[in-house]
Amino acid sequence: MRYYVFCQSDLVLEKQSNGYQLPTEPPTDIKPWTTVMEVDGDKAYRIDQPLTASERYEMCPLRQSYYKLSQSDYLRAGKCHELLYWDQNTKFCGVCGGPMHFDTPISKKCEHCGKELWPQLAIAVIVLVRKGHEVLLVHANNFRDNHYGLVAGFVETGETLEEAVHREVMEETGLHITNLRYFGSQPWPYPCGLMVGFTADYDGGKIHLQRSELSKGAWFDKDHLPHIPEKLSIARQLIDAWLDEEVAAR
Repeated sequence: MRYYVFCQSDLVLEKQSNGYQLPTEPPTDIKPWTTVMEVDGDKAYRIDQPLTASERYEMCPLRQSYYKLSQSDYLRAGKCHELLYWDQNTKFCGVCGGPMHFDTPISKKCEHCGKELWPQLAIAVIVLVRKGHEVLLVHANNFRDNHYGLVAGFVETGETLEEAVHREVMEETGLHITNLRYFGSQPWPYPCGLMVGFTADYDGGKIHLQRSELSKGAWFDKDHLPHIPEKLSIARQLIDAWLDEEVAAR
């Protein structure tokens, strides 16, 4: 059994001589009022204060744990983080205001009116748009550094994934696309998302950025790329797959 222990979005890791691992015993005393969740045979809970003076443990941002844990452990950490976030934000019923209690490991029920609740995902689409040997890259206003990524956005109610891709590209860049193809998907626990990736071909229009969302955007070839997303993201997977195709084509 491993313990996925979070302080906000930082994960507790146990230091090892050759790297890091997840704790196999609670790294802190578990308070009587702490919610400890069972997640696929492991345990997850939150602490109020980070472990800052420990020789055995270290706090690591969830994103950075991608580089310190195995892929399976990183994905499990993301799932635990999402479930803890869900639990923290569903203490009371949205219908009658009564207390919500766990009914199954991943569902809750109101003790007053019986309303049942399950974790919900925010579904987002992301698309790599190609024009000849160039790719469309954009810098969103909410990016914390100077990297460029891909056009992305949340799926709206009553919308298909494909409709969402066409709408987001048009809204954010003013471009038309064609030959839309599914690429893959990725859990995105920041805090509770699912990214669905596509590729598409340019079909017309000039770049006209939606300034409320994007600050920069342009076409780039493989030899003149700006700073691109880090390896943990599906955006990078899409870009790397495109780069492999470009190298093979040359």
